[in-house]
Amino acid sequence: MTIGEPRIDVVSLGIMWDRLISLTDEILTSLVRSSFSTIVREGYDLSVVVLDPEGNAIAQGTYSLPAFTGTAAPTLEHMLRKFPPETLRPGDIIATNDAWIGTGHLFDITVMRPVFRRDRLVGYTMSITHLPDIGGIGYGAAATDIFLEGLRLPICKLARAGKVDRFILDLIRTNCRVPDQTIGDVMANITCNEVGGRQLIEFMDDYGLDDLMPLSRAIRNQAEAAMREKIRAWPDGTYSYEADVEGIDEAIGLACTVTVEGDGVGIDFRGTSGCVSRGINVPFCYTRAMANYAIKCLTVPSIPNNEGAVAPITVAAPEGCILNALPPAPTGARHLVGHFVTPAVFNALAQAVPSMVQADCGMISDLNCQGIHRNGRPISTLYFAAGGFGALDDRDGAATTPGPSNMAVVPVEVWENLTSMTIERKELMADSGGAGAHRGGLGQETVMRNDTGHPVTVFTMSNRTRFAARGLLGGEDGQLRENRINGEVVDPKGQFTLQPGDRISLLEAGGGGFGAPSARARALVLRDVRNGSVSLAGAKRDYGVEIDPADLA
Repeated sequence: MTIGEPRIDVVSLGIMWDRLISLTDEILTSLVRSSFSTIVREGYDLSVVVLDPEGNAIAQGTYSLPAFTGTAAPTLEHMLRKFPPETLRPGDIIATNDAWIGTGHLFDITVMRPVFRRDRLVGYTMSITHLPDIGGIGYGAAATDIFLEGLRLPICKLARAGKVDRFILDLIRTNCRVPDQTIGDVMANITCNEVGGRQLIEFMDDYGLDDLMPLSRAIRNQAEAAMREKIRAWPDGTYSYEADVEGIDEAIGLACTVTVEGDGVGIDFRGTSGCVSRGINVPFCYTRAMANYAIKCLTVPSIPNNEGAVAPITVAAPEGCILNALPPAPTGARHLVGHFVTPAVFNALAQAVPSMVQADCGMISDLNCQGIHRNGRPISTLYFAAGGFGALDDRDGAATTPGPSNMAVVPVEVWENLTSMTIERKELMADSGGAGAHRGGLGQETVMRNDTGHPVTVFTMSNRTRFAARGLLGGEDGQLRENRINGEVVDPKGQFTLQPGDRISLLEAGGGGFGAPSARARALVLRDVRNGSVSLAGAKRDYGVEIDPADLA
């Protein structure tokens, strides 16, 4: 609070804060309902954020990705450097998909609208979505530089004073495989920001607010104070963690050092391996977002995200390492390495607050499919699959639940209608979750058949194929992931052609267990065997529990 600024009482703050969250959820709903792609409409690969006139994030939609939320405010800062606030006008729409300015790869577009009330700039709304296509060779890890990955839009005005720039839309349209879906999603971003602007003005009118800054400061101060209180309870010290993760030809070494000092946390990735020649490099904007997310999870996960929640955290990574990639490094599948940032922080802090962190997750697996539907329409879309969630100190990991990201599963019926590819089977895999006092979440096998009548190009984007999700405090590792085509194991970061009738099988990784398996109650092991989570052989092998099949009746 600044000198002379009216104080907002706790009750009013709570009411207005909740209203802001409701407002962002309305923006998100309008985005989803007007979207043309399943990536947004079903997969929720998106975020919406409201920011104050100084560019601080103050509210996000409930269904939002950690990486997108974490990059929103820095992206706005870049946008305002090119288009300063005093040059903006009502109806302007600013956009970019630049990997180093936005979310870390070209396949996400960030769209911002300045909000004016009585001719005064009072804030900004922003939406971020993964586009169904942006040209290039397609979404995957196959590119060897950023120029192969697709159309790179610098910060530009999609609309000026309410008039859409048709040239930019035509430029996007002529550079993608599914122009109707892609342009439809771009327009959905424009529309939802228009809705957001109206909603924000109505909110200010309802509460008689001429300026969002007092409310913004109150929200951010409360979040920051809560964060610092939790961090202050941690033991001061420096905690380090190193691990190998899958690269292209060889393993990549990740190094993470977390320093807790008073009510602040510093995270440093010095010692991490350098960039590689394929599209798994990670711009720092993404690294910082995933590191901030890890600390938020361990402190005040129930407080809605805003800029105050990142104030106690500093993040650093040396330029040129794989977690601070520089142009023209390819970054298309940057999540294949970037998702390891969060568990690296967790594992480092397991030395300080072991009961608060989780065992490793099986993470997500992406399958990008490009081809022709049997009705003749072009296809370019994603299938998200998830491994098991890591177990925690007080509970088992959930089956096939993504972490640290949180995209939704596309329903089988929607996928088959969209692509004319048939999903033959989806089945949880017994024994795939790491054994422990609390068991890791199960992975799942999905079998998909190409029934399009045409060849389909698929890009596989998977990790956890060589280095399993680690168990914690005596818990065992989860099962590794595999991708198979017609029964043969294939490159988890490759590009393949499915001929008509070919099958691709995605066997998702299990989550790590927490605590020694010997500490798991026999009754829980018996329950697991009854529901198919653990086999009879697994119960004996992993838990030392021999079960008579007659006991399962």
